[in-house]
Amino acid sequence: MNEVSKINESLLNNCMDKMINKKHVFGAVLRVENGDASFSWTGARGEMKADSKYLIASVTKLYVTAVVMALIEEQKMNLDDKISKYLPSHYMDNLHILHGIDYSNEITIKHLISNTSGLRDYFFYREPGKISAASLLFEGNDDSWDLEKTIHYVKKTTPKFAPGKKGKATYSDTNYQLLGKIIEIVTKKNIETIFNEYIFDIIGLSDTYVFKDISDHKPVPSYYKDKRLWLPKYMASVSVEGGIVSTAEEVMIFLKAFFEGKFFPREKIEHLKKWNLLLPPPSVFYFGIGLEKLFIPRIFSPFKSIGEVIGFWGQTGSFAWYNPTTDLFFTGTTNQISGAGHQVATMSMIKIIKSVL
Repeated sequence: MNEVSKINESLLNNCMDKMINKKHVFGAVLRVENGDASFSWTGARGEMKADSKYLIASVTKLYVTAVVMALIEEQKMNLDDKISKYLPSHYMDNLHILHGIDYSNEITIKHLISNTSGLRDYFFYREPGKISAASLLFEGNDDSWDLEKTIHYVKKTTPKFAPGKKGKATYSDTNYQLLGKIIEIVTKKNIETIFNEYIFDIIGLSDTYVFKDISDHKPVPSYYKDKRLWLPKYMASVSVEGGIVSTAEEVMIFLKAFFEGKFFPREKIEHLKKWNLLLPPPSVFYFGIGLEKLFIPRIFSPFKSIGEVIGFWGQTGSFAWYNPTTDLFFTGTTNQISGAGHQVATMSMIKIIKSVL
């Protein structure tokens, strides 16, 4: 077992200073713990405090993984189930047409949760001559993107590849909107209730919730480059793909519970490690079955292997990562949508991990 005592306060504060000194990072929080919590440290800079509530963005998808795996344990769904088994025909009709072939009824739950369906991402995809949804939002044009709107938009686009094509994956929030609807249909409950019953209540989270009230100003606003963004209509419409609000401490509680097997058998985590390399946004990383892995070139630690760093990124610079080699967990955010904070957060985690190796 590696000695966490090797992690010193100076190193941690240096990491925080580098995070806040990164251009366009106006606030950051970092929490580091080991498995038995004999070591726990939280630092914050700028507009963020240690207990600040923030939008965890796509880290929400790791909570979705916990729910899906729990539902599989309850025999309420299976990864190989066709999504047409659950979704009404008006969603499925012409959902995935590629080169004149209709693949709509070939899409499975596994394709959605592993981003291997081939369906376009409504968020970043840009139709010729038009502005992407992401660009409009980053300019401050707040608008909701519910499933009905997403389906209507995606059906006008050409999928990137056939569902499950070997070696192919593309990050798509569309997949998770569909997956959220399936979860609601299977459980006959809305996604807020599901998160509460399957996660928040089980592990006693009191400062974590699904953002739904557009008058709620508790979460710290994010930034896109130097522009302060507050997008309550959008945030309230994307519950399942990125709508959870939490703190670094409570994301840590969830992250450790996830890898300790509180929601589904711990040994099943190995089955999630079916990796495909994805390119930005927000950074280069591997995507498995509802789980991500950092891409860390060996040059960053040429003499001692860092091993896997697994968890999830969020577009807002939020993160939740676990390094089994050192038994260290990392949560927090750089609160910057442009991706500027992802790099500095990665480097900070690598430095801390290397100090223990």
